[in-house]
Amino acid sequence: MMKRKPFILISNDDGFEAKGINALVDMLRDMADLLVCAPDSARSGYARAFSATTPLHLIPQHREEGLEVWSSNGTPVDCVKLALNQLCTDRQPDMVIGGINHGDNGSVNTHYSGTMGVAAEGCMKYLPSVAFSICDYSADADFEPMRTLVRSITRRVLAEGLPKGVCLNVNVPKGGYKGVKVCRMAWGTWYDECVKERHPRGYDYYWMVGRYKNDEPEATDTDNWALSHGFAAITPTRIDVTDYDMIDAMQSWRYDE
Repeated sequence: MMKRKPFILISNDDGFEAKGINALVDMLRDMADLLVCAPDSARSGYARAFSATTPLHLIPQHREEGLEVWSSNGTPVDCVKLALNQLCTDRQPDMVIGGINHGDNGSVNTHYSGTMGVAAEGCMKYLPSVAFSICDYSADADFEPMRTLVRSITRRVLAEGLPKGVCLNVNVPKGGYKGVKVCRMAWGTWYDECVKERHPRGYDYYWMVGRYKNDEPEATDTDNWALSHGFAAITPTRIDVTDYDMIDAMQSWRYDE
């Protein structure tokens, strides 16, 4: 009797037609049965947002042996929720993967990232989840240097799982990497984030843009350091954001004053 392949749910925030998600499918086709459910167009920066007031559509795009592709007008998190609720009724995924994202999701970008939103949603459903990104925002980015790393991490997570409440944020420099660092998230700040323009019809409008600054450039244990020095960065990321040290500190607070 043939052993059944693992089953992986894939989504992203660049849209189901993006080169990154299709490169990911190509990398994993022989390792698992794949279900892609991704936005119908780019949803970058949607983080963990879901659609509470907008009706959602779920559109079949492609089907062949071992691969189904669906699109939705929703957010990346919507896509994961829809897939798990509507498309995985007979078989739950062994793993959820977000990406491969066009662009850096290191440092505080993890909080804005729809790609990380995919991994976080899978993790909150107690499914081993990983987000993959490359530090190249080009629509025609070269993902091939990531193939070995993507396959290695996927194989390991499928075999061993991940701790409850932990997902992986994997970022790779543009053009390849010289090694892998398991590291923490860097502290960084976005500034000059709003550009004001004047519309010909007489009103102001704004573009959300910004520049990023690494606030601890001398630290060598961060994802920013790893990426800027040519290493792939893997950051284990918790869903539980409780500050346990602060819980202890607050035990002495007075609440009757």
